[in-house]
Amino acid sequence: MSHFLEEPVIVFKFGGASVKDAAGVKNLQHILQQYSGRHLFVVISAMGKTTNLLEKVLDAYFYGKEEVMPLFNQLKENHLKIAQDLTDQNERIIAKLDTIFKQLEEKLSRPKSDNYEYEYDQIVSYGEILSTKLISTYLNITGTRNHWLDARQVLLTDRNYMEARINWEESEKLLKNAIETTDRKHEETLFITQGFIAGAYNQTATTFGREGSDYSAAIIAYLLNGESVTIWKDVPGLLNADPKYFPEAVKLDAISYEEAIELSYYGATIIHPKTLKPLQNKNIPLYIKPFLNPTAAGSVISANGNDENIPSYIFKREQILITIFPKDFSFISVENLSEIFAILSQNGVKINLMQNTALSFSICTDHKPHRISRVLEQLGHNFAVKYNENMELITIRHYTDDTISKVLGNSNIYAEQRSRTTVQMVVKPQE
Repeated sequence: MSHFLEEPVIVFKFGGASVKDAAGVKNLQHILQQYSGRHLFVVISAMGKTTNLLEKVLDAYFYGKEEVMPLFNQLKENHLKIAQDLTDQNERIIAKLDTIFKQLEEKLSRPKSDNYEYEYDQIVSYGEILSTKLISTYLNITGTRNHWLDARQVLLTDRNYMEARINWEESEKLLKNAIETTDRKHEETLFITQGFIAGAYNQTATTFGREGSDYSAAIIAYLLNGESVTIWKDVPGLLNADPKYFPEAVKLDAISYEEAIELSYYGATIIHPKTLKPLQNKNIPLYIKPFLNPTAAGSVISANGNDENIPSYIFKREQILITIFPKDFSFISVENLSEIFAILSQNGVKINLMQNTALSFSICTDHKPHRISRVLEQLGHNFAVKYNENMELITIRHYTDDTISKVLGNSNIYAEQRSRTTVQMVVKPQE
């Protein structure tokens, strides 16, 4: 048995905003040093806006709309600058990064497949490989000893690219075996791996979806029976609204798993929707703490959360509202719905809101053009379809009439649903 696994393991997750530059990486090291002697498993996202840049690289490679190499060179320069800003002794870091860049450049020189989701995972996953190699090597150079693990080798998933499903049993074996193998050579107390990414049976990269690094941390905590998970953010804790749009947002000090699952289900970006269930299943508390003030209390999500009826505001932008009508002007039937849901499922489209009348069925979903275009084409075979692009889905938990008025302003409501605790409205954002 590994000595690392014999002691309680704390899982940390650092997001891209926390490690966007050299100062962020040094602050990460400062936080780790405060937990010296504890057994830490650290999950790190791609740096800053790297994922966005890699998505541009992907689109240039897949669609040929612009040149790939200028974007690739920008990616390279961004990481080399951080390495140079960190330390004068950066030869080891740059050598590690060069190896990864050569692998990515080789990938981009090969012909593409016709599967966008597959290509997405193979290319965009390099963001986390680059960030963790850079940070792990820097920490080792400067005395914070750690061992780097490749999540593609220890977290096994199916081949549902862009939204991979974890194989819990096999991943536990792979992860614990990797830790034990390392421990036989070096008694490690700090492991570093990537968020967001994993690997399939056929040795290809997979991803858990945007913002999936939180889920990676939850998976690892579950597999290692972790003591706790801490997500380090650039906010004071779990807030009731995005402070970019609500300067008066307030911190929720302690809430239950159930309330947090509701918030994440409706799109609260601070927590990935899949993150909470594995933690709840093993009663592992989730802390959200401020990266720049690591001794602050932050927020905690646990079985003992004290849910208060503080309104929470969630905004999902870049939505599309699709309304579907039978071509023969008949009523919407169970058979119609069955066909519609089958098309949505086959194309991996998730419904954020749905509503039906006698003659129509409407859904609001994320506008992912490569999927939505297929859905609209397939629905058009048997249905008349109308849609509105550039929509916004507003969700208010624990709403009041005043909170609805405050949020809506003069926006037109295209669809609305209310329950006792939650209201959802699809609106056209004001210019």
